[in-house]
Amino acid sequence: MAKVNASPNCVGDESAQDHARVSEQRKIHGRGWIMVAGFAAALLAAGPFVFGSYLLNILIQAFFFSIVAVTVDVLWGYTGYLTFGQSAFFGLGAYAAGLVFTHGGFSAGYVVVALGAAIVVTGAVGGLLGWLSFYRGASPFFAIVMSLVLPIVLSQLLLSGGQWTGSSSGLTGYPTFDLSLQAWYWIAGVTLLVVATLAWLFVRSDGGRVLAAIRDNESRGSYLGINTSLVKIILLAATAVIAGLAGFGYGSFSGVVAPELTGFVLGTQLIIWVALGGRGTLWGPVIGALLINVGTAYLSSSMPFAWQLILGAAFVIVIVLVPQGLVPLLLKPFRRLAGNDAEPELVERAVRVRDKQLASDPALQMRGVAKHFGSLKVLQGIDLNASGGELVGLIGPNGAGKTTLMRCMSDGAERSAGTVILCGNPIRQLPPDRGVRFGLGRKFQNANIFETLTVAECLRIAGTIIERPSLFQRSKILALPPYAMEVVRTTGLDRKLSAVARDLSHGEQQALELAMVLALEPRIVLLDEPTAGLTKTERTQIGNVLAALAHQYQLCCLLVEHDLDFVAEIATRIVVLHQGRIVMDGSFDDVVNSELVRTIYAGTAQAGAPDGTTSHREAS
Repeated sequence: MAKVNASPNCVGDESAQDHARVSEQRKIHGRGWIMVAGFAAALLAAGPFVFGSYLLNILIQAFFFSIVAVTVDVLWGYTGYLTFGQSAFFGLGAYAAGLVFTHGGFSAGYVVVALGAAIVVTGAVGGLLGWLSFYRGASPFFAIVMSLVLPIVLSQLLLSGGQWTGSSSGLTGYPTFDLSLQAWYWIAGVTLLVVATLAWLFVRSDGGRVLAAIRDNESRGSYLGINTSLVKIILLAATAVIAGLAGFGYGSFSGVVAPELTGFVLGTQLIIWVALGGRGTLWGPVIGALLINVGTAYLSSSMPFAWQLILGAAFVIVIVLVPQGLVPLLLKPFRRLAGNDAEPELVERAVRVRDKQLASDPALQMRGVAKHFGSLKVLQGIDLNASGGELVGLIGPNGAGKTTLMRCMSDGAERSAGTVILCGNPIRQLPPDRGVRFGLGRKFQNANIFETLTVAECLRIAGTIIERPSLFQRSKILALPPYAMEVVRTTGLDRKLSAVARDLSHGEQQALELAMVLALEPRIVLLDEPTAGLTKTERTQIGNVLAALAHQYQLCCLLVEHDLDFVAEIATRIVVLHQGRIVMDGSFDDVVNSELVRTIYAGTAQAGAPDGTTSHREAS
């Protein structure tokens, strides 16, 4: 990968003072988390020498529950998937130990069988649940309902299992590991610390930030080539296995398993622990789960009804007044200890070499494309070819079907009839992420970005299909192709890499989305009114970049735009769409001077421009 620091604005050309600042940020950041980890390890090591047997017993169980709370936070806090089903996987792992040790006995071989069953069964059930919840077209609400159904169904199966599952009484008194409380405390505590640390590294990594992107804007993720459904299915299966292993540990320690471990009530409690501790923080849910479990153990016997009321009231108050949770609020004064992440070094990468024969064929081919909504025919028999080096202006009155045509180009499920071929690949009924991998990039009319992520994170996620991100590290280099780099430099985004995307101006957000699309290294770029809402200066900047895409970089660009003077400056040809049909395809002058076009735009003939506005050239 070529690395060229060609701009004085690049972070790679920082002064020695800037490099020292970045280095100091990283040192502070590292020292802060080392201190936090050291403090947690010290508490864990000292526990058996400080706490009594009763508290040790409670903490061991709380450690296993906290592991499941971490998985809930990864799914809900970072991916946006509210799930009540993690309790089912926890219970499956616990029953794997209880069933095998009860009916088979306890030995090294049976331990392996039970552990293997906990992994395989939870992984399989998690994968199946993920497929049912996230298959294409499923709504987020359906996924939540599926997570509610699983623990209810599983609890009923266990209740109806008779002597084999112990029915409502569960399984008790089976042989298990002969370990001391101190040993169990360290095993459970170290496991929790390892799982939480790995999860923390994962969600902060380049790969883990994809989860936040899916949470923010799943549609944009798909149009960046990310198979969001597959990501969520794999994530759910992985977190199911982790919850199952926690359940296996709990069942092996307690020697008691009951249907309640798989139930809806525990699933709801996990949600409450995560919300109270701090959703989207990982450490907050861990602390919340530990404190609530310990508090419940000591207070539920003395005030059984009042304690549940207090916990419920606390949950409502936190959700309403402190939606980020209690732990982030309490730790806010110490946030500087962690330091800030340094900006990555911005470099230019060489564009991938494309197949010469493929490059000689039309990049986009459409044959007989139609779109119907019942009896309403939005598109009818669209035939269109476009090649690399062309910038095709797509114009027409409102309701002509321009945006619908772009959807048909990018999403195989949008067409009612016809074929679309992208760079030699028929898209058939394939989803948008497959079209992106065929060489398509789409910019929407309104800025379609990841609002809670930084500019650098948005751009890095946009290059996911080009350069596979690490699952446990953040790269210190942000590599972009030359045309994406040109957008970033021209609009000043290279000086705002650490800015949160939602804090950018409208023009900067539009430029960021365009840079994200170009980071895909597409052959075909769909641009739906890319200058809408921009200032005159910003329009000029974007216009120069768009012209370079076709004329300098030989990309195939389709542009929907109402400003015909802007189109005239950069387009190589114009396609006129009216009532779902292409009625004209030619040069700008041919289109503007066409009586057919003037007739289509009724009442605009005197204005001299098809969109009803006076042309600047004619006005002058």
